[in-house]
Amino acid sequence: MSGFLDNCHLPDCECLQLGDRRNLVASVISGVLFFSGWWIAIDAAVQYPSQSDLHHACHTCGAIGTLAFFLINSVSNGQIRGDNYGTGCLGQTGARVWLFIGFLLGFGALIAASWILFGLYVVPDKSPEWAGIAIFLQNALIFFSSILFKFGRTEDLWQ
Repeated sequence: MSGFLDNCHLPDCECLQLGDRRNLVASVISGVLFFSGWWIAIDAAVQYPSQSDLHHACHTCGAIGTLAFFLINSVSNGQIRGDNYGTGCLGQTGARVWLFIGFLLGFGALIAASWILFGLYVVPDKSPEWAGIAIFLQNALIFFSSILFKFGRTEDLWQ
């Protein structure tokens, strides 16, 4: 799991040589994606303040996606491999279960957001479709942000 993006090789180009800035670039892009997701959801909430246009319970998916972001990124790849983590309550198994729960919450939030988009806005042909699109975009951006923040950085630069 730790070498997920290490096997992806881009063509050699001087402008793409990140070197020791890989963590910085991955963190900044992940932060921009996370910020953009919440900005889109806040925009939809401000545009459609009534419950009939955008039900306030639809924002639960974004909160669960944010929780999944923190769960996924709170364990390091070394803890998952068991390199530098052997003690604790459950050790390596506990770290893997923690990561699995984080991914379950992340995928669940994304699936729930797609259900909100299609079940509440597209199929019934409800007029403010932007509210459903915004909820789906928020969760998709948060999910991609958590994936990029987890696998886009390398822990070799931390030592």
